[in-house]
Amino acid sequence: MQTMQTNSIQVKGLQKAYKQHQVLKGVDFEVEKGSIFALLGSNGAGKTTVVKILTTLLRPDGGTAAVNGIDVAAKPDHVRQAISLTGQFAAVDEILTGRENLIMIAKLRYLKNPRQVADDMLTRFGLTDAADRRVSTYSGGMRRRLDIALSMVGKPQIIFLDEPTTGLDPEARIEVWKIVKELADGGTTVFLTTQYLEEAEQLADRIAILHEGSIIASGTLAELKKMFPSTKVEYVEKQPTLEDIFLAIIGKKEMN
Repeated sequence: MQTMQTNSIQVKGLQKAYKQHQVLKGVDFEVEKGSIFALLGSNGAGKTTVVKILTTLLRPDGGTAAVNGIDVAAKPDHVRQAISLTGQFAAVDEILTGRENLIMIAKLRYLKNPRQVADDMLTRFGLTDAADRRVSTYSGGMRRRLDIALSMVGKPQIIFLDEPTTGLDPEARIEVWKIVKELADGGTTVFLTTQYLEEAEQLADRIAILHEGSIIASGTLAELKKMFPSTKVEYVEKQPTLEDIFLAIIGKKEMN
């Protein structure tokens, strides 16, 4: 009798080096199905390298990584069928209109009624008024919204969002947060890297902090708060923010 697979992603001892520089030094973590997992880290910590390995764009030097129980190095084609990726920079065709971009992706995913799929995504992401304009005329925030819409066509089981709200204004960022929460509520697993600590606070079920190629802390926000030094009570006890926790943990690691 087979046991139910409760984790969408399992990573053990993941290693990657570029020439003499060891980017990942034995990374371990698990992501539960239908959850939002945030990977935090400073620039150069290795977040994008982790995403590239999990999305089959890069082969690891050591360790294992499985998505939906499938080894990413052994069966990359099978992994790609279950995932979608939105990178740090909008991957949209600027010559086409927003509608044409969405129809093209729907056709590539062999979906029925690609025009209806496109219309639904345009409405969901507030792009209906700009649907028939060339993407070259879109603002940065509109391009990012279209890019995320493209990644969600076909309802993939696992979505990787590598700093998805970079360049968005606060209103657009909140809209993306709302959509990410809806996805997780519907059973989609969301793997998020972000430079915005508030984003992880708002969205993530679990958070892992990647520092100099290793996971130095992971858990729920409540669990991470327990790692933070007790605050001095004067008039009102101040709860630490994720930014406080992040800086304290990074600082502790650098002093060791």
